[in-house]
Amino acid sequence: MEDNELRQAISTAYAKALEAARQGGGGGCCGGTGCCGAGGGTLIELAGYGPERTQHAAVAATSFGCGNPLAFSGVAPGQTVLDLGSGAGFDLLIAAGTVGPTGKVIGVDMTEAMLAAARDNIARAGLESVIEVRQGHIEALPVAEASVDWVISNCVINLSTDKPAVFAEIARVLRPGGRIAISDIVAEDLPPAVVASVAGHAACVSGAIAEAAYLAGLAGAGLVDVAAAERLIYSAGQLRALFGEALGEDLAEAVAGKVASVRFVGRKPE
Repeated sequence: MEDNELRQAISTAYAKALEAARQGGGGGCCGGTGCCGAGGGTLIELAGYGPERTQHAAVAATSFGCGNPLAFSGVAPGQTVLDLGSGAGFDLLIAAGTVGPTGKVIGVDMTEAMLAAARDNIARAGLESVIEVRQGHIEALPVAEASVDWVISNCVINLSTDKPAVFAEIARVLRPGGRIAISDIVAEDLPPAVVASVAGHAACVSGAIAEAAYLAGLAGAGLVDVAAAERLIYSAGQLRALFGEALGEDLAEAVAGKVASVRFVGRKPE
């Protein structure tokens, strides 16, 4: 499948998952039908969220992440945060509460339905002066060079078919000394049937790379102090709950123990 076709398939999957979440059907991690962010139950806790899930409960129900990139991140008031694949805006709202009225939060997403949802959520929160969302691809960010203090992302970079371009863009937009806090899916030795699955790709599994390759990619883009700060290796049951029918029971069993959520940290040299 060509990149544009894959992007369209992913956008369609996310738009459907967003609508399902709004209808009370439960939004799944990475567009599945399980419940990583939806419902405010144990799986969003598994992703690492605490009080935020009740503070922004309505938006949490349309969150499709696999971790909490802002946990222990050190984002400070007055800073600028960029969220890659910002979706309906859950992490944008959390970041806005941290940077305060003197800070700035920018979200980039390729799916119009997600951008529309984010704009609605931002308006309801009265945060239009702090948060801005832009349509674009993470391989070519619509963001100025050396203009942000933090790059965050939640279960999105795995979807890209050109991860070196994404890593290079992260380095480009960060200010000297700027930092990253990225939660993403990594995988080892996936079966060919999983790698070839479009549904598995939209479910954030088929396009995932190994943790070592991820770290090497970030370092190769020029970032330093790159590390895996946290790691959660998924069991088959957790995979089924997180990704639902987008992955399927057989594939969940096949990749159990080979798929993990990792929070990556690092910085751009001064």
